[in-house]
Amino acid sequence: MYKFILFLENINEQVGKFFSWSTTLLVWLIFILVVMRYGLGAFSQKLNELCTYFFAISFLFASGYTLKHDMHVRVDLFYAKWSSKGKAWVNLIGGVLFLMPWCIVSIIVCSKYAFTSFKLGESSQEPSGLPALYILKFILLAGFILLFIQALASVLKSIYVLMGKDETLLSSKNKIV
Repeated sequence: MYKFILFLENINEQVGKFFSWSTTLLVWLIFILVVMRYGLGAFSQKLNELCTYFFAISFLFASGYTLKHDMHVRVDLFYAKWSSKGKAWVNLIGGVLFLMPWCIVSIIVCSKYAFTSFKLGESSQEPSGLPALYILKFILLAGFILLFIQALASVLKSIYVLMGKDETLLSSKNKIV
């Protein structure tokens, strides 16, 4: 089970590292749009829509990476003081009852949404917009798949800890690569 957890977490580690550049690129695109608009009095709908694509990439492709490194939003009133087994129970119950079902529903909905868009050859509603809107919809699908992969790894880590195995797996300082 430990090697399978490592395999799942490595997927999000590699994707997170590879797409970390998307936020920097997004900042540069926004900078270019601002200079064009306020400095040159020009506007590019394609660049404007490209910002949406890069925002989606940086946010959705980082969701699994963020969960892996325990950097997601959590109301931490009690959790920080609990033992490793207490944390494992919270992660297991939250993952199985909330996160994984949400991911499954989102994957089903997004896959229908993306494949329908692809079949229709959907493009931007703006005349000068990007031609392949379905790419953005596949980014949504991929983001939820990555989040599901990490949710599964998190649930398995919790089970592993509850079985009395390595409790340091739940530590956000633990680097599994």
